[in-house]
Amino acid sequence: MLIPDLNAVVEIVINAAKQELNPRFTHSEREYKSDGSIVTEADRAVQQVIEGALKQQWPEILFVGEEMSEAQQIALLSTKDQAVWCLDPVDGTSNFAAGIPFCAVSLSLLKDGDVLMGIVYDPMREECFTAIKGKGSWLNGELLGKRMPEPPLAKGIGMIDLKRLPRALAIRIIDEKPFSSQRNIGAVALEWCWMAAGRSHVYLHGKQRIWDYGAASLVLHEAGGHSMTLEGDAVLSVSLEPRSAVVALNKELFDEWVAWLGIARQ
Repeated sequence: MLIPDLNAVVEIVINAAKQELNPRFTHSEREYKSDGSIVTEADRAVQQVIEGALKQQWPEILFVGEEMSEAQQIALLSTKDQAVWCLDPVDGTSNFAAGIPFCAVSLSLLKDGDVLMGIVYDPMREECFTAIKGKGSWLNGELLGKRMPEPPLAKGIGMIDLKRLPRALAIRIIDEKPFSSQRNIGAVALEWCWMAAGRSHVYLHGKQRIWDYGAASLVLHEAGGHSMTLEGDAVLSVSLEPRSAVVALNKELFDEWVAWLGIARQ
């Protein structure tokens, strides 16, 4: 397929964020979904604007958004031989609703079980991470993957979401402290992208959906990064199946992290 122009898609994402997300920061109405997660009027507004603009320019490409029903999401992600936009209108909604400035708009282009394009826009820092499969990834137009020397695991920063990990593993991490310092910013797309930019050294998350990680995982991999699930499988699954993620940018550090976690590669 002919991949849409990246700059045109980026413009749609940034304009939607500036129009519908930024003005609602710190004072957006919130509700709770059946699974307990938060949704705000900003989520719905950003999704509506982006969906409309994408369908107008590329009507042949399907669209799935986080704020659709599960039945719609399953049907669209199961479509064969057709490209699908996959949008998380506000990744890090609980941060956004609480006035914590760590959130992003995340948009990926999926086809045949793969991610062809990824855009993650952080409206608070005006940082736009982009990637095209096989062609690289960028932060505000600057190529990612120019590596600085990275520390060993014991000296690095771990981006770790303890909440969704198996209890025994979470306790082991707390007790053994395999890295020097720990962070968790509560926005999956930004966490993957910050890894790609070298802002942390290893990453671990126990449960994320395709709209959370799809675009950002392409950014990470196009920057030369590495990932797998806790079971040793590829993270990417174009479905509603929640996935764990073990990530590092540097291959040697990734191997050290995988070995510490005791993952049997499949």
